[in-house]
Amino acid sequence: MNDWYLFSLAALILFGLQRFLYKVSAEEGCNSVLTSLAFMGTVTCLSTLFFLLSRTSVGNTAFLLVISTVNGLSFLAGTLASMEALKRIPATTVLPLIRLNTVLVVLFGIFYFGENPSMYQYIGIVISLAVIIVLARSSASVPAAGRRKTGRGIAYAAVALVAGAVAAVSSAFAAHAVDKLAFMSLSYLMGTIFSFALYRRRAFTGCAATVRKTVGIGVCIGIINFAGFYALLHALAAGPVSVIMPATGLYFVVTVLLSVAVYREKLDLIRFSALVMTVAAIILLRW
Repeated sequence: MNDWYLFSLAALILFGLQRFLYKVSAEEGCNSVLTSLAFMGTVTCLSTLFFLLSRTSVGNTAFLLVISTVNGLSFLAGTLASMEALKRIPATTVLPLIRLNTVLVVLFGIFYFGENPSMYQYIGIVISLAVIIVLARSSASVPAAGRRKTGRGIAYAAVALVAGAVAAVSSAFAAHAVDKLAFMSLSYLMGTIFSFALYRRRAFTGCAATVRKTVGIGVCIGIINFAGFYALLHALAAGPVSVIMPATGLYFVVTVLLSVAVYREKLDLIRFSALVMTVAAIILLRW
């Protein structure tokens, strides 16, 4: 079995757990900026520590700084927008909408990197995109009550969609050109700095227990993200972007299943069918 495929599966599961913790943060009423600050600070510390222990030299410094800044800011924007969207509309609506950015990333991989997936992988890509589109369309109708809140949630999801596409493409460039741990360290350092600036500017308040809970969730997200993002970069360095991103993009199915189990969100026939399609897509993307 290809190493990039195994790394892709690992990233899929870890990112699913990470996004579920976004849902937990939203359900617990945690401050999104403080959660992101703790999350990105944790990844920055972990990646810096492992980079120093690896004693790897850094080349192409200028490109590393640019790509890390683009990735850090786009990922932060996507993270904050995702959390704010989850405060307004269900995860079963938010996550499929956000994952429509997979379409943009697949097209970029095929046309820019000149990738040529196999017939089975093309079928897997089509099924992956179909899962995302079907779930997004099935979640499109909302009740009249709270329509303004829902509209703002969808707007946040749209921001997360675009930001996620930028983050994914910049990660693909970095995986081929710079040291992975150095890229992670600088990228999340940028996210941490801007998270701290936002946190200080808005002067959030809250009791000590709420702050501890928020920081705790953020640290857990950071640990899981560190492992997932490192696995994704390994996959991107060895395999095709146009196949890997649809595969890892199915992480939201893990999040939806956990949301259904823990928060009793609705799992209807369409969403169950989407889960079956997801398994088929993952199998096909291996070949």
